[in-house]
Amino acid sequence: MPEKLIGQVSHYYDKIGVAVIKLTDGLAAGDLVRFAGKVGFEQAAGSMQLDHQPVERGEAGQEIALKVDQPVKPKDQVFVVTA
Repeated sequence: MPEKLIGQVSHYYDKIGVAVIKLTDGLAAGDLVRFAGKVGFEQAAGSMQLDHQPVERGEAGQEIALKVDQPVKPKDQVFVVTA
């Protein structure tokens, strides 16, 4: 499936399973995302926050917090998978 680079992990909070992603393109709740790093995986973008407030969409230039299903590392690339 085609995919587009939308950002990079800048921080990971392991105790709560949340990745901070510096976006270079938009990301909406429900989008299928792929994390590419030492261990890659896909998941639907679910709970997202911007400045500790829930949001449905993040835009280029923003840093959003996203609940993730598996641990990630800083500098892991984030792609949105398109149909």
